[in-house]
Amino acid sequence: MMAIETGATRRSPNIRNYALALLVGTTLAGLPQAAFAQETGEDAAQTTATESDPAAEPQATSARQGDTIRTISVRGVQRLEPQTILSYVRLRPGDEYTTAAADQALKDLAATELFESFTIRNDNGAVLIDVVENPVINRIILEGNDRLDSDKILPEIKLSPRQIFTRSKVRADVARIIELYKRQGRFAATVEPKTVELSQNRVDLVFEISEGPKSRVQQINIIGNDAFSDGKLKGEMVTKETGLFSFLSGNTSYDPDKLAFDQQKLREFYLTQGYVDFRVVSAVAELTPDRRDFIITYVVEEGERYKFGDVEVTSEIRDFDGDALTNNLTIQEGDWYDAKRIEDTVEQLSELAGRFGYAFADVRPQFRRNADDLTMDVTMVINEAPRVYIERVDVNGNTLTQDKVIRREFRSAEGDAFNSLAVNRTTARINSLGYFQEGFEVEQRETASPDRIILEANVEEQPTGELQLSAGFSSIESFLFSGSIRQRNFRGRGQTIGASAQISRFSNSVNLSFTEPYVFDRNISLGADIYRRDVNSFNLQNRDQTRYQQVTTGGSVRLGVPLTEYASLVGSYTLNYDQVTVDENEFFNDFDGDGIRECEPLLASRFICDTLGNRTSSILGLNFTYNSLNSFYRPTRGERLTLGLDYAGLGGDVNYVRVRGQGAKYWPIFGDFIFSLQAEGGYIKGLKDRGPGRDDVLLTDRFFLGEPQFRGFDIRGVGPRVLRQPIIDDGDGNPLVVTDRDRNSDDAIGGNAYYLGRAELEIPLGTGARELGLRPSIFLDVGALFNVETPQLQNSPFPDGISFQLRDANGNPLFIDGSGLATTDTTDDDGNPLSPLERTIQPFQEIFLGNSAAPRISVGIGVNWNSPFGPFRIDLAHVIRKEPGDDTKTLSFNVGTQF
Repeated sequence: MMAIETGATRRSPNIRNYALALLVGTTLAGLPQAAFAQETGEDAAQTTATESDPAAEPQATSARQGDTIRTISVRGVQRLEPQTILSYVRLRPGDEYTTAAADQALKDLAATELFESFTIRNDNGAVLIDVVENPVINRIILEGNDRLDSDKILPEIKLSPRQIFTRSKVRADVARIIELYKRQGRFAATVEPKTVELSQNRVDLVFEISEGPKSRVQQINIIGNDAFSDGKLKGEMVTKETGLFSFLSGNTSYDPDKLAFDQQKLREFYLTQGYVDFRVVSAVAELTPDRRDFIITYVVEEGERYKFGDVEVTSEIRDFDGDALTNNLTIQEGDWYDAKRIEDTVEQLSELAGRFGYAFADVRPQFRRNADDLTMDVTMVINEAPRVYIERVDVNGNTLTQDKVIRREFRSAEGDAFNSLAVNRTTARINSLGYFQEGFEVEQRETASPDRIILEANVEEQPTGELQLSAGFSSIESFLFSGSIRQRNFRGRGQTIGASAQISRFSNSVNLSFTEPYVFDRNISLGADIYRRDVNSFNLQNRDQTRYQQVTTGGSVRLGVPLTEYASLVGSYTLNYDQVTVDENEFFNDFDGDGIRECEPLLASRFICDTLGNRTSSILGLNFTYNSLNSFYRPTRGERLTLGLDYAGLGGDVNYVRVRGQGAKYWPIFGDFIFSLQAEGGYIKGLKDRGPGRDDVLLTDRFFLGEPQFRGFDIRGVGPRVLRQPIIDDGDGNPLVVTDRDRNSDDAIGGNAYYLGRAELEIPLGTGARELGLRPSIFLDVGALFNVETPQLQNSPFPDGISFQLRDANGNPLFIDGSGLATTDTTDDDGNPLSPLERTIQPFQEIFLGNSAAPRISVGIGVNWNSPFGPFRIDLAHVIRKEPGDDTKTLSFNVGTQF
């Protein structure tokens, strides 16, 4: 009798872990390898195979041949059907049983990866296949993953609960997890899979992860560069070296994809500098000896530097004169060769062709190298193309927004000649609505006719309703709270409706607004606002002391019409009811004893007393606006100009004319730097004579200047002001004026004219800082506030000041009773006269300062930060020129948050 038996016993959990460890390259001594032995007679020749090495070749030394398989049976199955297992092997009843056939059967069973162990025994033609099935996965557990969330790892794992455990799939999942960590820059990460045995042949699969440190780029070496320094070339790369300020640039982690991208960036840079033969010979990334970081070495060949030779344009389109286009090219013979300028020229010519209706104009540059004189001739060839007309305009994807809201933004209509400028403008206008996905573009689709095109607006709507509650802190008003609700696409008609309220230390306001951008489907806008504003004016040197309170209740309507694609004219009418008051107990008095209490200039200053009262303002306004900015929130290119004229006097109690203007221009320089110039100014002229020593414009209608408009100065810190300076005894009975600003009362009275100019350079940072929302800038501010009538100044005598008897609200004089309380009785219970209740004004003098058009100048640095708490702005300014009386401020900030 001859028997060939393959046997393996069920492994303990430890042995199973050892076998799994082999998957990640761990060599463990003492594990059984596949072995085959041959026995004759009553002894059995055994062939042993384990799944720890399923590819092991059976090593049968000899076997008795010629047995015919009578029966084949299967033992040990739990989930699988015996017939299924028999289908995996090629042994069949009636076949001759040989060693080779048994070996092949073992390999077939191992290839299924369904079994933990298996044996084949031949007993005189009765073949028994004995199997132990692989366990079923109960759950998958991740351990040690602190830097990478489980919800990012689990989708990459192909194994899942209720699947059959196989080591090849575990090996693949280990590789996927490690690859995830490599993408995060953690090349030292290791993953060790383990199993925990459960009942009913189930296991928990555990991936023990050692994440290791993040692999960064410690050093970048460049070999072969002569024309440019290492620092210059490193600045062109996305990948940055780890250093003291690397947190600002980010991109210090090693990424093979970035390595390839940086090679392309180097080539692009050299091509813009005239090195047409530049190439990167090799780029090698090596781990440091501690296997924590990488050192990247580039070997480059710069080649010769070329200049532009003959540059010309040839056109196969009859509407374009090649010679005329050549004369208008910005590229000139003798300039250093620049591939970027070539790309820009191709784009400009394509854009030009598009403006004349050639939507599919093909502009191709042809190059001819002259190695002798190191020049590159360039010919821009505009190939023939048909003029294209718009066959149809389609709008798709809008479920809420009405078609007309989108179509009215199109600058081209069906039947018009195609114009790329009009298409680009259409894209910008639809994007500016804010109703649809970012990056929307009008698509151009060809038709069966070569001279027809279809314009498609495939939009994806996004929420346009806004509900915002915010709290914040500013250096101007301390804590502030606000709330607003707004719908920018009300009923899908493009209308805007909103309500807002704000509460802060010195102001409260509520506002309701409505805007219809297209009245009766015509390009005319109509809007209305109703509001109430409550503002307290404080003493600049003591902000706990309120000087006067102004409550404005009113509303406005406005009507706008477009003049051109970028210009519009808006007319408005505003009706305000103002109530200006002061604390009567603090600033009212009756010196004459006639029972009439009035604002006392000795207490409140003459200019404040002149402002008190209730009045109505009826204002007509006209505003011209030109706006070609590429972004409303963060412009980088374009211009904005606003001119406004207001006339108050169509009824009401005030009469003035006010003119204001604002302008700004933005453009990128030196790559990603954004330079801007801004200017604004205004003038107001009172049309009603208010008498000598009194300005014709009320205090509440004048301009004020300071923080936050003018950095480096406090709120209302620029321009005309009245200082009330105490007078004290110097110890010898002589008057001494206190000039310390902290002990003076400082009241800004505004001006009738102002100007303000700003020059600012926004400095680009690396990707890491941009992702944090950091945008630093340096700035120069110049401005002034002036042109106000010198107010009537007040002074009190020295040394006694002024004393007067206080009276109640009915004008009755007040006295002090025996308990120290105020009373209107003139005598006590015994008939003795009571002392009058008096108030003494400390001696003081008032001086008028700051009414000068001389420029105030400040310079500084500032940072905008889109912080987790909300938008944050901080400015550090230094005033290099000011006028007497101006209040400066070095540091100012503003921060808010949403919740």
